Amino acid sequence: MEEIKLIRPQKLHEAAVLDYKEEYFSNGENDLHGSSLLTEMTSYDDWLAHLAKQADSATVSSDWVAATTFLAVRQRDQKIIGMIDIRHYLNDFLREFGGHVGFSVRPTERKKGYATAILRLGLDYCKTLGLERVMLGCYKENSASASTIIKNGGILTKELSHEAGKKVQLYWIDLS
Repeated sequence: MEEIKLIRPQKLHEAAVLDYKEEYFSNGENDLHGSSLLTEMTSYDDWLAHLAKQADSATVSSDWVAATTFLAVRQRDQKIIGMIDIRHYLNDFLREFGGHVGFSVRPTERKKGYATAILRLGLDYCKTLGLERVMLGCYKENSASASTIIKNGGILTKELSHEAGKKVQLYWIDLS
Protein backbone atom coordinates (compact mmCIF):
# COMPACT_ATOMS: atom_id res chain seq x y z
CA MET A 1 0.00 0.00 0.00
CA GLU A 2 1.25 3.42 -0.91
CA GLU A 3 1.18 6.53 1.27
CA ILE A 4 -2.04 8.52 1.43
CA LYS A 5 -3.10 11.79 3.00
CA LEU A 6 -6.44 13.30 3.95
CA ILE A 7 -7.40 16.56 2.28
CA ARG A 8 -10.57 18.62 2.25
CA PRO A 9 -12.45 18.63 -1.05
CA GLN A 10 -12.01 21.74 -3.17
CA LYS A 11 -13.21 22.85 -6.59
CA LEU A 12 -10.00 21.57 -8.19
CA HIS A 13 -10.97 18.02 -7.16
CA GLU A 14 -14.28 18.06 -9.05
CA ALA A 15 -13.35 15.74 -11.93
CA ALA A 16 -11.59 13.28 -9.60
CA VAL A 17 -14.51 13.20 -7.15
CA LEU A 18 -17.04 12.68 -9.93
CA ASP A 19 -14.84 9.86 -11.30
CA TYR A 20 -14.74 8.31 -7.81
CA LYS A 21 -18.54 8.51 -7.57
CA GLU A 22 -19.00 7.04 -11.06
CA GLU A 23 -16.76 4.08 -10.19
CA TYR A 24 -19.16 3.21 -7.36
CA PHE A 25 -22.20 3.36 -9.63
CA SER A 26 -20.41 1.36 -12.35
CA ASN A 27 -19.66 -1.27 -9.71
CA GLY A 28 -23.38 -1.55 -8.90
CA GLU A 29 -23.06 0.24 -5.57
CA ASN A 30 -25.38 3.07 -4.52
CA ASP A 31 -24.20 3.73 -0.96
CA LEU A 32 -21.16 5.96 -0.86
CA HIS A 33 -20.28 5.94 2.84
CA GLY A 34 -18.20 8.77 4.25
CA SER A 35 -19.15 11.17 1.45
CA SER A 36 -21.64 13.43 3.26
CA LEU A 37 -24.48 12.96 0.78
CA LEU A 38 -22.37 13.30 -2.37
CA THR A 39 -24.77 11.04 -4.27
CA GLU A 40 -27.75 13.22 -3.32
CA MET A 41 -26.34 16.58 -4.42
CA THR A 42 -27.39 18.03 -7.78
CA SER A 43 -23.92 19.40 -8.53
CA TYR A 44 -20.36 19.35 -7.23
CA ASP A 45 -20.63 23.02 -6.23
CA ASP A 46 -23.77 22.20 -4.22
CA TRP A 47 -21.83 19.43 -2.48
CA LEU A 48 -18.97 21.80 -1.60
CA ALA A 49 -21.48 24.30 -0.20
CA HIS A 50 -23.11 21.48 1.79
CA LEU A 51 -19.73 20.43 3.23
CA ALA A 52 -18.96 23.99 4.31
CA LYS A 53 -22.35 24.28 6.02
CA GLN A 54 -22.02 20.89 7.71
CA ALA A 55 -18.52 21.62 9.03
CA ASP A 56 -19.73 24.46 11.28
CA SER A 57 -21.93 23.80 14.31
CA ALA A 58 -23.52 27.23 13.77
CA THR A 59 -24.75 26.35 10.25
CA VAL A 60 -25.14 22.56 10.31
CA SER A 61 -28.59 21.20 9.46
CA SER A 62 -30.77 20.87 12.55
CA ASP A 63 -31.21 17.14 11.96
CA TRP A 64 -27.48 16.43 11.73
CA VAL A 65 -24.19 17.20 13.52
CA ALA A 66 -21.08 19.17 12.60
CA ALA A 67 -18.78 17.03 10.49
CA THR A 68 -15.63 17.27 8.40
CA THR A 69 -15.32 15.31 5.17
CA PHE A 70 -11.96 14.39 3.69
CA LEU A 71 -10.72 12.84 0.48
CA ALA A 72 -8.08 10.16 0.97
CA VAL A 73 -5.54 10.88 -1.76
CA ARG A 74 -2.63 8.67 -2.78
CA GLN A 75 0.56 10.75 -2.69
CA ARG A 76 2.23 9.24 -5.77
CA ASP A 77 -0.46 10.03 -8.33
CA GLN A 78 -2.99 12.19 -6.43
CA LYS A 79 -5.72 9.60 -7.08
CA ILE A 80 -8.68 9.65 -4.70
CA ILE A 81 -8.56 6.29 -2.95
CA GLY A 82 -11.37 6.87 -0.49
CA MET A 83 -13.43 9.29 1.58
CA ILE A 84 -14.02 9.70 5.28
CA ASP A 85 -16.57 11.76 7.18
CA ILE A 86 -15.78 12.66 10.79
CA ARG A 87 -18.75 13.68 12.94
CA HIS A 88 -17.65 15.97 15.74
CA TYR A 89 -20.26 14.64 18.21
CA LEU A 90 -23.22 12.27 18.21
CA ASN A 91 -26.97 12.88 18.06
CA ASP A 92 -29.57 10.26 18.98
CA PHE A 93 -29.56 8.61 15.55
CA LEU A 94 -25.77 8.42 15.30
CA ARG A 95 -25.58 7.09 18.86
CA GLU A 96 -27.82 4.20 17.80
CA PHE A 97 -26.73 3.41 14.24
CA GLY A 98 -23.93 5.47 12.77
CA GLY A 99 -21.20 6.70 15.02
CA HIS A 100 -18.53 9.34 14.62
CA VAL A 101 -16.97 8.04 11.41
CA GLY A 102 -18.09 6.86 7.99
CA PHE A 103 -15.58 5.84 5.31
CA SER A 104 -15.29 4.21 1.93
CA VAL A 105 -12.63 2.97 -0.48
CA ARG A 106 -13.07 3.02 -4.25
CA PRO A 107 -13.83 -0.47 -5.60
CA THR A 108 -10.60 -0.82 -7.66
CA GLU A 109 -8.42 -0.01 -4.63
CA ARG A 110 -9.94 -2.39 -2.08
CA LYS A 111 -8.06 -5.18 -0.30
CA LYS A 112 -4.80 -3.22 -0.38
CA GLY A 113 -4.81 -1.87 3.19
CA TYR A 114 -6.15 1.57 2.32
CA ALA A 115 -9.27 1.37 4.49
CA THR A 116 -7.18 0.70 7.59
CA ALA A 117 -4.89 3.62 6.75
CA ILE A 118 -7.80 5.97 6.00
CA LEU A 119 -9.48 5.15 9.30
CA ARG A 120 -6.19 5.53 11.20
CA LEU A 121 -5.71 9.02 9.71
CA GLY A 122 -9.33 9.84 10.50
CA LEU A 123 -8.83 8.78 14.12
CA ASP A 124 -5.82 11.10 14.32
CA TYR A 125 -8.14 13.92 13.24
CA CYS A 126 -10.69 12.87 15.87
CA LYS A 127 -8.01 13.45 18.51
CA THR A 128 -7.58 17.04 17.30
CA LEU A 129 -11.30 17.53 17.98
CA GLY A 130 -10.74 16.47 21.59
CA LEU A 131 -12.55 13.16 21.23
CA GLU A 132 -11.35 10.49 23.62
CA ARG A 133 -13.49 7.66 22.22
CA VAL A 134 -15.25 7.24 18.91
CA MET A 135 -18.09 5.01 17.84
CA LEU A 136 -18.32 3.35 14.43
CA GLY A 137 -21.09 1.24 13.00
CA CYS A 138 -21.28 -1.15 10.08
CA TYR A 139 -23.66 -3.75 8.76
CA LYS A 140 -22.88 -7.20 10.12
CA GLU A 141 -22.42 -8.64 6.62
CA ASN A 142 -19.76 -6.00 5.86
CA SER A 143 -16.86 -8.05 7.18
CA ALA A 144 -14.31 -5.80 5.43
CA SER A 145 -15.46 -2.74 7.42
CA ALA A 146 -15.62 -4.73 10.65
CA SER A 147 -12.07 -5.96 10.07
CA THR A 148 -10.86 -2.41 9.37
CA ILE A 149 -12.48 -1.12 12.56
CA ILE A 150 -11.01 -3.97 14.63
CA LYS A 151 -7.52 -3.38 13.17
CA ASN A 152 -7.80 0.20 14.44
CA GLY A 153 -8.68 -0.91 17.98
CA GLY A 154 -12.45 -1.27 17.64
CA ILE A 155 -14.30 -3.27 20.27
CA LEU A 156 -17.73 -4.63 19.35
CA THR A 157 -20.18 -3.40 21.99
CA LYS A 158 -23.63 -3.83 20.49
CA GLU A 159 -25.56 -5.45 17.67
CA LEU A 160 -29.05 -4.38 16.68
CA SER A 161 -31.57 -4.47 13.84
CA HIS A 162 -31.86 -1.54 11.48
CA GLU A 163 -33.73 -0.99 8.20
CA ALA A 164 -35.20 -4.07 6.54
CA GLY A 165 -33.96 -6.18 9.45
CA LYS A 166 -30.30 -5.64 8.61
CA LYS A 167 -28.02 -6.12 11.59
CA VAL A 168 -25.81 -3.20 12.59
CA GLN A 169 -22.70 -3.74 14.71
CA LEU A 170 -21.48 -0.87 16.88
CA TYR A 171 -17.83 -0.58 17.85
CA TRP A 172 -15.97 1.81 20.14
CA ILE A 173 -12.34 2.85 19.73
CA ASP A 174 -10.45 4.37 22.65
CA LEU A 175 -8.20 7.18 21.39
CA SER A 176 -6.16 7.72 24.54
